[in-house]
Amino acid sequence: MKFLDEAKVFIRSGDGGAGSVSFRREKFIEFGGPDGGDGGRGGDVWAECVDGLNTLIDYRYQQHFKAKTGVHGMGRNMAGGRGADVTLKIPVGTQIFDEDNETLIADLTRVGERVLLAKGGNGGFGNAHFKTSTNQAPRRANPGLPGLERWIWLRLKLIADAGLVGLPNAGKSTFLAAVSAAKPKIADYPFTTLHPNLGVVRSDGREFVMADIPGLIEGAHEGTGLGDRFLGHVERCRVLLHLVDGTQEDPAEAYVVVRGELEAYGGGLGEKREIVALSKADAIPADELEKKKRQLAKVAGSPPIVLSAATGQGMEAALRMLARIIDEGRTIDPNDVPSPKSEHWRP
Repeated sequence: MKFLDEAKVFIRSGDGGAGSVSFRREKFIEFGGPDGGDGGRGGDVWAECVDGLNTLIDYRYQQHFKAKTGVHGMGRNMAGGRGADVTLKIPVGTQIFDEDNETLIADLTRVGERVLLAKGGNGGFGNAHFKTSTNQAPRRANPGLPGLERWIWLRLKLIADAGLVGLPNAGKSTFLAAVSAAKPKIADYPFTTLHPNLGVVRSDGREFVMADIPGLIEGAHEGTGLGDRFLGHVERCRVLLHLVDGTQEDPAEAYVVVRGELEAYGGGLGEKREIVALSKADAIPADELEKKKRQLAKVAGSPPIVLSAATGQGMEAALRMLARIIDEGRTIDPNDVPSPKSEHWRP
């Protein structure tokens, strides 16, 4: 299945059904009169989070969604039926924006969450509604109200506990493949990863979801390379694992470049907890490895973990550190934050 994390769609709720103009005319039954029924209400447009989706690819092939019109009223005081609703099935973590792509309408983060995007038009009144003592034979009825229409943007931000960041070819996909059942594309050239990948990681009986995004290069926030739009998929992560390729000449500079892009992107990525790791340790001589560890520790502010997906060096330690930070984040419930103490009332 192809990956798509942004789509623009057109939605329109259903028009209300028209009221009916009708009179009761039955042989041998006295006291006829108006009996036109009301029109039915138009269908609504909803968005709903469903399980089993991790892409918006369905909205590449269909961009227009229209609810049904309400059924018109009929004689014998028969009201029209309601028009059928339309529900947009979207993956967990999808944000819905207005046509300007800036005004947030909803942020759906749990399976089963629903939001009303466009309400259907009300049905019109039939002529039975207008009967009065002075107007016993009204010959008018209301048309149904028109539905609402608008363009909206769907933007997917994957739900993951930990995120992998780094320059291209830093070993992010190799790390994800080694610690989970995910099978990302791995090759010896830059930008092998063209879209985010998710994997479920198990460590010491605990499970968490890890996201691997395409590599960043200097100027990514200005559109260089694949840009920085994929960083949205790690905005919701509790911790970032920053992989620095140990085989390059200056790992400290590589770290600074990626940190600069995280700061430039915003979204709180610069403040997230981070674990720094020097990858591909199996391909570095011991004396050179120590030198690069010192260089990286100087700019990162803490000694990095030394990793090697080929030999397994440091892998389990990194997973334990990630799991510990994730568990700490899960124990904090924003609803449990104590409110400021109010002063006691005094007469």
